[in-house]
Amino acid sequence: MSLQPTPPQLFDDFEAGRITRAQLHAGMAFHARTLVEEIIETSENPVAAWWDTMLARRAAKRLTARHGEWRIRHLLHALSEVDDFEPSHLLWNALHPDVPLFCFFRMRREPVFRLTKIERGPGVLRLRVEHGAAGTRAEQQDFLMLHRGRGFVAERLHCHRDG
Repeated sequence: MSLQPTPPQLFDDFEAGRITRAQLHAGMAFHARTLVEEIIETSENPVAAWWDTMLARRAAKRLTARHGEWRIRHLLHALSEVDDFEPSHLLWNALHPDVPLFCFFRMRREPVFRLTKIERGPGVLRLRVEHGAAGTRAEQQDFLMLHRGRGFVAERLHCHRDG
């Protein structure tokens, strides 16, 4: 499946001359349409959106208490840079401090995105991510997060689908 590049990837491609200005605008228009569709979905079902937001806030608070906001943001950013990782379009601005951390988690709303396990090891973190369809059809992927410079680099270990 061909994934739509994230906004930072689009700008990198444009600056490197790999895409034209028209292709950049088309890619950014795709992301704008996605945001508008999500706003419409939220307004059509405000109770479900409120509930998902409360669950996401709770998950973000728990992760922050255990691992710190800096680490969680950098883990999410490293995931956004993994090739062919579907949820990267949700995570590309995880390092931006003005975007609340809970905004990156989708507990019930599809496509779901959850960090289900973070294990610390010597010099690395092992991360389990659940994403995709809600319920038992969600895909789980394990990543090894290597500390590099001021952040992390994600290495995909394996992937399996529940259900």
